[in-house]
Amino acid sequence: MDEKAHLNALQEQVETALRACFQGREPRGDIYDAMEYSLLAGGKRVRPVLTLEVCRMCGGDPALAMPFACAVEMIHTYSLIHDDLPCMDDDDLRRGKPTNHKIYGEATAVLAGDGLLTAAFEIALREDSPLPPQRVVAAAACLARAAGAHGMVGGQVLDMAAEGRAVSRYDVEQLQRLKTGALLSAAAEMGCIVAGGTREEQEAVRLYAEKLGMAFQIRDDMLDLEGNEATLGKPIGSDQANEKTTFVSLLGMDGCRALVKKLTDEAVCALSRFGAERSSFLCWLAEALAGREQ
Repeated sequence: MDEKAHLNALQEQVETALRACFQGREPRGDIYDAMEYSLLAGGKRVRPVLTLEVCRMCGGDPALAMPFACAVEMIHTYSLIHDDLPCMDDDDLRRGKPTNHKIYGEATAVLAGDGLLTAAFEIALREDSPLPPQRVVAAAACLARAAGAHGMVGGQVLDMAAEGRAVSRYDVEQLQRLKTGALLSAAAEMGCIVAGGTREEQEAVRLYAEKLGMAFQIRDDMLDLEGNEATLGKPIGSDQANEKTTFVSLLGMDGCRALVKKLTDEAVCALSRFGAERSSFLCWLAEALAGREQ
């Protein structure tokens, strides 16, 4: 398999599906424009790619997982819109473009995030799904848990509470396990659920995604200091400016590099039950994200 070409193909499929999500909707002021502005702004599409590829690895049809792939990306995008607001991180750039509130204003940006959150469950729970109802419900419930106070939202609360004060490594790991890891884990687990995977397979892909998510966040912390602003498409040094305790401030760059490698190795190991051939792309993806520059 040409992993890079396969990743590009998956990303293109996701882009096509996302562009189709709001076609033909009745205009409602700027709201759909604002939603699409951030949803279609690009990005690595790691979460929907995980959903599609885990579904394939577990013996399912990735096309049946596409609504859930779109749903998880909508929730991720809504979180970015809200994260950039003046009451949160107050960022002006996202993926090299002005943040949503800089274009549409704060009120519309809040509503665009709200609109994407609810649209995610609208598309995941569509009435014409060919999947068995129990799989649809289980996948949607998995996503809801990961997005709410027990997952991503809870992590954001911890993140805000940690600003301006020193916190322990345990606190930072808990914060990131919720803020970043929960949605990545749900993305992978939904693919397994759609495919009809076993409980043991769900646990394996969840562990893979948890390790991947922590490594991803540590690399993100590193790039906030050593990354190129033009490549990243957002300002660097924002963690330091906001007085956030990060993995870099706790472990240093060398410690972070060692931990990223350890977590990536553990992520790859978690997929061993699927065999080298079936899991080759996801193993490659873990390695690629560990060495990313954006």
